[in-house]
Amino acid sequence: MIQTDAAINPGNSGGPLLDSSGRLIGVNSAIYSPSGASAGIGFAIPVDVVKRLVPQLIARRRPVVPGIGIVALPESIATRNQLDGVVVQEVVPASPAARAGLEGLRRARGGGFFLGDLIVAVNGKRVQSMDEMTHIFEQQGSGRPSS
Repeated sequence: MIQTDAAINPGNSGGPLLDSSGRLIGVNSAIYSPSGASAGIGFAIPVDVVKRLVPQLIARRRPVVPGIGIVALPESIATRNQLDGVVVQEVVPASPAARAGLEGLRRARGGGFFLGDLIVAVNGKRVQSMDEMTHIFEQQGSGRPSS
């Protein structure tokens, strides 16, 4: 998301967010307004995301979300426990992650947990979050071999 101070009035979400040269940089999508007025913090979807999603929405009526079939531990918990990477909390059965042998957290007899796998890089690029992993997957494209 792009944070903007541009006014987003009722009915103009979905409108263009332009830079000072008139170039499209995003599509206005929401406003956080404690008062309920059109004043507050506006948010827009970046134009590169729009360019990627619109063809998918036209062709399939829903976006394609790349992934390997994991649920990641929230970043705040990983950071608090000084874990550097994406902590696999759960693996979706029959997913690419399951076929690769990834494991999620497991409950210990004493009530604690055993740490599962920790993903630190994808295609040689370090990752700290699911957002970073998803970005790499999106750049790679579905079903294409890495270069």
